[in-house]
Amino acid sequence: MRKLKKYVPTKFKAKDSIYDKEAADFVVAFIEQLKHTKGEFYNQPFELIDWQEQIIRDIFGTLKPDGYRQFTTAYIEVPKKCGKSELAAAIALYMLCADGEQRAEVYGCAADRDQASLVFDVACDMVRLSPALMKRCDLRPSRKTIGFGPTNSSYKALSADVAGKSGVNVSCLVFDELWVQKDRKFFDMMTKGTSDARRNPLHFIITTAGNDTNSICYELHQKAVDILEGRKVDPTFYPVIYGADQEDDWTDPEVWRKANPSLDITIGIEKVQAACDSAKQNPGEENAFRQLRLNQWVKQAVRWMPMDKWDACAENIREEDLEGRVCYGGLDLSSTTDLTSFVLVFPPLDADDKYIVLPYFWVPEDTLELRVRRDHVPYDIWERDGYLQTTEGNVVHYGFIEKFIEQLGEKYNIREIAFDRWGAVQMVQNLEGMGFTVVPMGQGFASMSPPTKELMKLTLEKKLAHNGHPVLRWNMDNIYIRNDPAGNIKADKAKSTEKIDGAIATIMALDRAIRCGNDTSESVYDTRGLLVF
Repeated sequence: MRKLKKYVPTKFKAKDSIYDKEAADFVVAFIEQLKHTKGEFYNQPFELIDWQEQIIRDIFGTLKPDGYRQFTTAYIEVPKKCGKSELAAAIALYMLCADGEQRAEVYGCAADRDQASLVFDVACDMVRLSPALMKRCDLRPSRKTIGFGPTNSSYKALSADVAGKSGVNVSCLVFDELWVQKDRKFFDMMTKGTSDARRNPLHFIITTAGNDTNSICYELHQKAVDILEGRKVDPTFYPVIYGADQEDDWTDPEVWRKANPSLDITIGIEKVQAACDSAKQNPGEENAFRQLRLNQWVKQAVRWMPMDKWDACAENIREEDLEGRVCYGGLDLSSTTDLTSFVLVFPPLDADDKYIVLPYFWVPEDTLELRVRRDHVPYDIWERDGYLQTTEGNVVHYGFIEKFIEQLGEKYNIREIAFDRWGAVQMVQNLEGMGFTVVPMGQGFASMSPPTKELMKLTLEKKLAHNGHPVLRWNMDNIYIRNDPAGNIKADKAKSTEKIDGAIATIMALDRAIRCGNDTSESVYDTRGLLVF
């Protein structure tokens, strides 16, 4: 059994505080009678890993002279897959069922409903696997609540994207993945003054490092660093940070061990090795590896496409050679005054063939000169050389684009056209009226991550061919990438201050081409699975 063989009280214990072993043992015993809820450890006792037990003993065993806990806020920063959700769920259940607080109010918070549900769902499964808790708890998954009858207490999952959090009386706040929180409003709402009526509250924040140094998470991270390094003193704040230093070699397995306290327990080193190998081959993935696997704070976004690799895929593509071939379209309408893009992707005919990309772009004629002066981008030269078309007026003329796509449909076998589902409804209806199959495509991580990763893979392997189109090249060079907590990626229009519309259209068209190919029977996603970096 893994047990913390020699516990040493935290160096942040105040001079007049004591370590109460009996109080700490009680919490450890409660947690370790819970069961794991997934994977190879399913239904096995929750045996705390050393770093987890250290945290539990420090938080719950360090008591002030009045017998209440010294630490009211715990900030825990560890890489992904270290067992954050399970530890957070166990603490939430302890505070709900065993802390002795009457009418306890435990809140599990996160930036969005799905993230808030992760810890809540683990807690529900832990209750289901415990006959003693099942007798006393009222599970209501649809309402995201758990009730505990003996003390009339409740645990509720809340997220920043749902209104109505006022009036809470927090006894315990478990905040998961604080780095995703876009602003401080929700965090402040749940922490400022909400626990004043409680004598023994706990705010337990557990997160991976983030990528926005203007965030509430970075503010707490910096406070934790200052306390750890002795620049600040706050006896109520308990800091724990596991991660690589900025100067560490991110490819060194010894650095991985330093940053991942659960390595070879909850995550195998081979998984980290595979992620590192992918990051070595894909420059755009290095920051995600550093952030999620090594718990390093990185820049908010990273310029993604290595343009030397993109340029190496340029070929002399003869459009007449593609006539009649199956292809798939991606349509990014942007706004009526912005750059509009339509991209065709032709799937390979055989194993030695490549995906071929043909892009088309439009801007309003009346805004061309203004764009050149304002954006310092050579729209006029591109228009003169035939790489960019203008439509009459000061807004994009959708009718002109519809007619152009209709003519392309007479030349090529356009099987499907993917578009942002928040795009122009009327244009979609008109294209459908022309006989095209138009497929809505979400712009979130789930939809965009697989084809975005595939675009990079095909580019690096030179299995993609384009005609060196300067507008598309400009778009590709402008891409900045965002990552979510699961390691998914997508192009970030907000951070890409220049245009990326053609890149988005390419990614959408590539998604359909990969899924359907030349005969819609199966896709590479079906046969090979999704790429995971």
